[in-house]
Amino acid sequence: MVLAGCSAPSSGTAPSSGGAAASTTLTVFAAASLGDSFEELAEGFEQENPGVEVAYSFAGSSSLAEQILAGAPADVFASADEPNMDTVVAAGENAGEPEAFATNVLTLVTPAEHPGDTPAHHAPDITSLEDAAAEGVKLVVCAPQVPCGHAALTLAEDAGVELTPVSEESSVTDVLGKVTSGEADAGLVYVTDALSAGARESVTAIGLENADSAVNTYPITVLDAAAENGPEHPELAQRFVEYVLSEDGQSVLEADGFGAP
Repeated sequence: MVLAGCSAPSSGTAPSSGGAAASTTLTVFAAASLGDSFEELAEGFEQENPGVEVAYSFAGSSSLAEQILAGAPADVFASADEPNMDTVVAAGENAGEPEAFATNVLTLVTPAEHPGDTPAHHAPDITSLEDAAAEGVKLVVCAPQVPCGHAALTLAEDAGVELTPVSEESSVTDVLGKVTSGEADAGLVYVTDALSAGARESVTAIGLENADSAVNTYPITVLDAAAENGPEHPELAQRFVEYVLSEDGQSVLEADGFGAP
């Protein structure tokens, strides 16, 4: 598979009965929290579609939506919430009806303690959202315009807690990075991020009693730009969407901690 930012995909040639031409690249814009899962999904999709490479751009959903509206040549958009997908749909950038494929909730994470660790400062004892919001605690969250940030505000409001973060990040992976590096005492991330291979040994996840008060639904759609990327792209993009929604795709997402749509 190919990892990509916002560069234009190759146009390729029309697929034959044996599959797409070797030069065909499918560009997928996906929420940062989908990173590990979609990397695995790409492998399965490429095996089922010989000659196709999936190129991802992972970022905050609001940033991806802005890029799509600005003309970025993506074939598929997978958002971590419905409002950012609604923005893309309202602008007429979708070629298909968005379909929900997963759900996610937030959890609180703190740096994991390992034998022999010598912390640079005395880490506060954090076991709840109230603890994370206490004076002197370095809490990091997503910015309000990012799905995980909006969910954090909803969660805090439901719990009657006023959050005082020292930093608001543009994606959930940035929040996780602040915690795993020790720059923050706590952070609000998706359950799936806490379960990811890169975080399991680095953070301690603290379940939140009211996590279900802020459930994010993830929608996916084929984009109008797919037709401009090549005659075969709309069909390939639809195949990718169907693969994400398939039993195989849903199994990967479930194993990574995502909820059913």
